Amino acid sequence: MSQFTEDKTVRDFVRDLVTASLDVQFVPGKQLPRAASDVLLEAPLRAALIALNPTIAKNESYADDVLHQLRTILISARTQPHPVVANEHFVAWLTGQRSMPFGPNGEHVTIRLIDFDDPGHGSSNQWIFSTEVTFTQGRVEKRFDNVLFCNGIPLVVGEAKSATRPAYTWIDAAAQIHDDYEVNVPQFFVPNVLVYATEGKDFRYGTVGMPVELWGPWREDDAPDDAPAKIGLEVVREAVNGVLTPASVLDFLRFFTLFATDKKFRKIKIIARFQQFQATNLIVERVLLGRVKKG
Repeated sequence: MSQFTEDKTVRDFVRDLVTASLDVQFVPGKQLPRAASDVLLEAPLRAALIALNPTIAKNESYADDVLHQLRTILISARTQPHPVVANEHFVAWLTGQRSMPFGPNGEHVTIRLIDFDDPGHGSSNQWIFSTEVTFTQGRVEKRFDNVLFCNGIPLVVGEAKSATRPAYTWIDAAAQIHDDYEVNVPQFFVPNVLVYATEGKDFRYGTVGMPVELWGPWREDDAPDDAPAKIGLEVVREAVNGVLTPASVLDFLRFFTLFATDKKFRKIKIIARFQQFQATNLIVERVLLGRVKKG
């Protein structure tokens, strides 16, 4: 009998890459400081609000006012047909586009939830990767394979299927997120930056509400033309190292996801393909280095 199972192969392979190679703290789902009905880890988020906002540091009760605003957005997902609308509102908070009257004489000041200047773990950001995260909304309970938190906010949700079951592909994992989780427990996806699915042979990522057929792969574009094609877990390793680093997740959040309206006037969220992500960052790097004449 095979010793390999879903949790012992793909799910934990991703966990080990993120926590070891990318220096992110691992906390099992059962040990997270939250109730099963909580989307946010409020203690780390409150600490981040105090660390990143001088006006809140002077009056820590202001953190509770911000948390109230965020909870209101989460609750609003219950009345929406899909969490994309609430996600757009929450992203505005994540990216520093919202303010509160915490300044002198009630002046509005920008609220920071995340440190974009120093994205990695050990700065003002606390990154946690967790497995088997249970979330309940009313009588509905779901369990997510992988969740990546930044300052107590679940920015990434991933689903893993077993590589030892030929009948399963990444499509089954993606469909579980899109057709089940996002529909039945939309609150948890309100703060989401991206979602991903893998069965250990392929890795695809997308956004909240994005049809599964539009989820894209990740490849490193700088590989030599004669390099052998990566297969299996090497594909997953390359994708995890490209998509799930703290810097990449925050880049996707700020620069490589956008909201639009489709032909049926529905709100949609779009995320960049790997070519767009890599090429844009290379162009910016060259400009910053003064290499503006290079192609």
